[in-house]
Amino acid sequence: MGNVDWQQYPGKHFYDELIAAGGAPRPAAAPLCDMLESFTPRELNERKLAAEVAIRTMGITFTVYSEGSTIDRAWPFDIVPRIIPASEWRGIEAGLKQRVDALNLFIDDLYHDQKVIKDGILPGEILAQSVNFRPQCCGIDPPHGIWAHICGSDLVRDGDGTVYVLEDNLRVPSGVSYMLENRNVTKRVLPELFQTGRILPVDDYPAQLYDTLASLSPRPGDDPQIVVLTPGIYNSAYYEHAYLAQQMGVELVQGSDLIVDDDDVVYMHTVDGLKRVDVIYRRIDDLFLDPEAFRPDSMLGTPGLLRAWRAGKVALANAPGAGVADDKVVYAFVPKLIRYYLDQEATLPNVPSYLCMFDDDRRYVLDHLDELVVKPANESGGYGMLIGPRSTAAERAAFAERIQADPRNYMAQPTLALSTAPTLFDGAPEPRHVDLRPFILSGPETHVTMGGLTRVALVKDSLVVNSSQGGGSKDTWIVDTEED
Repeated sequence: MGNVDWQQYPGKHFYDELIAAGGAPRPAAAPLCDMLESFTPRELNERKLAAEVAIRTMGITFTVYSEGSTIDRAWPFDIVPRIIPASEWRGIEAGLKQRVDALNLFIDDLYHDQKVIKDGILPGEILAQSVNFRPQCCGIDPPHGIWAHICGSDLVRDGDGTVYVLEDNLRVPSGVSYMLENRNVTKRVLPELFQTGRILPVDDYPAQLYDTLASLSPRPGDDPQIVVLTPGIYNSAYYEHAYLAQQMGVELVQGSDLIVDDDDVVYMHTVDGLKRVDVIYRRIDDLFLDPEAFRPDSMLGTPGLLRAWRAGKVALANAPGAGVADDKVVYAFVPKLIRYYLDQEATLPNVPSYLCMFDDDRRYVLDHLDELVVKPANESGGYGMLIGPRSTAAERAAFAERIQADPRNYMAQPTLALSTAPTLFDGAPEPRHVDLRPFILSGPETHVTMGGLTRVALVKDSLVVNSSQGGGSKDTWIVDTEED
């Protein structure tokens, strides 16, 4: 008898990504489920151990900030992939492109005419109280009119199977390296399933990222000098910074490796002397990017970078100021922004949201804190949230005070019945909640990764999937189920 019996799989209370309500695998997942069912307990354990060895050998780590120190940990990975049929994915892909197109038009508008406010689509107070709007960026025309060249939008699936956009990450979204490494590990662990060609590839992302960055070069026609700018080894995403630079074949630099000369050109220190830099994929937040323009105490950035960018001598990706749209209050307006800028209806729905800046919404939120998820407008990584059904009375009281003190900074959403996916524990699959972060590249062309990073809440019944909060991940397969 095999180790896995899907009829006994307990995931019947939520929409499961692999197993339908009757206990049968969904069509796109059938080959995988059949294979797992055929494994003996020993074979299944050997595959799991092989993944753990591969992760250690490949040095795939992430960093947790804990009590003032940083801890490097092996990447938490589950060998059972999450599967989405290609026919469904094509609709999600189109919806993500539509969303990011509108967001880029929105950002460009805010730094120019602000028609969206003059026309009454976005309340002016949202912009007036935005912590990520950069007045220093007004009037700038970045290449192609694009501000957010790399976007990571988080998706969740509710109990009836509907896919919702949960939030958009347009500052320095991370996680794509883990998407790529998850695939490399899965190919080692389950190589048999890749022989049919039905699992669509993800390994073209570094080339697409390079081409997107190269298209921004202020010296078109030349071989552009591209660098990845990292805060350094103590940053939680340093592994990803190094990985992407290595995959693209470009230099990984820190702020002290660059200088901006009096001619507003950015140069990089090399053993052969100074070398001009054309494009910087910066993984440093705006405020630390340039002490000359933003925080003067920053030791991470390079003085004069904004001056060079404004002069058109260097391209920055994402452009400074793009984070104005990475605001969970702005998120609630995205369907309206799509209608306003594109004259289209949003094809991917938002999760219903309550904005505490509006009196009626705020009253509802305060009266239903025990039912809602409350988020601050500009936090990330799962920090600063209140998950109402899991909260204590003291936590809710503290949040009520914060909301009343600064209503613009808070929004709330109902607790969704997030979908689950089978995840191995002690040799048996158990349902765990998942989300999905696809990555969208915007340049002369728009590319969406084939799937994305599936994050999984490793703690039973938990809805928190962030790796910094104890979450893990699994490979995401977009499977072509159509006959040739």
